[in-house]
Amino acid sequence: QVQLVESGGGLVQAGGSLRLSCAASRRTLSTYAMGWFRQAPGKEREFVATITWSGGTPFYADSVKGRFTTSRDNAKNTVYLQMNSLKPEDTAVYYCASGPRATTMPETYDYWGQGTQVTVSS
Repeated sequence: QVQLVESGGGLVQAGGSLRLSCAASRRTLSTYAMGWFRQAPGKEREFVATITWSGGTPFYADSVKGRFTTSRDNAKNTVYLQMNSLKPEDTAVYYCASGPRATTMPETYDYWGQGTQVTVSS
């Protein structure tokens, strides 16, 4: 059973930073695209960022562009989401996912982490 485990969430004040990590077991992430999604209470899951298996130019949602950066360390089988200049509207459960292609559509990813809570206070 493939497992993706996110970590690094927490409570931060507006303007602060957090770095999320997504580590995999029983799957070598180096051959898979990785995506980040988030879901706020009462809202649908939304795309945040994606990165190809090779770490090529990531793609971001407009709402996080210029503030969030995703990267990967295939040697550590880990993907990261650096979140800067956080806003209260970034509050959500953040999920990482792996799949064959780097897309914005959650249905194209076949394995998901359990999620980590990010709360940004005003």
